[in-house]
Amino acid sequence: MDIIDILILIAVAAVAVTLGLGLYNLKRGGEGASVRSNKLMRLRVALQAVAVLLLMIGMWLKRTHAG
Repeated sequence: MDIIDILILIAVAAVAVTLGLGLYNLKRGGEGASVRSNKLMRLRVALQAVAVLLLMIGMWLKRTHAG
């Protein structure tokens, strides 16, 4: 397993954790929940961008260094 594969797994796990925290925050509600939800959504979108970028780099590396 290459380092890029490990980074992709970490990025995908971070997205999943952030999504779970956002859903928990949505269910919990309360004072300031909308502010926390907005921050978590922005963090999730940023983490998804990183994950997609890492996936693209990984696919490019596997294609250019294969075989």
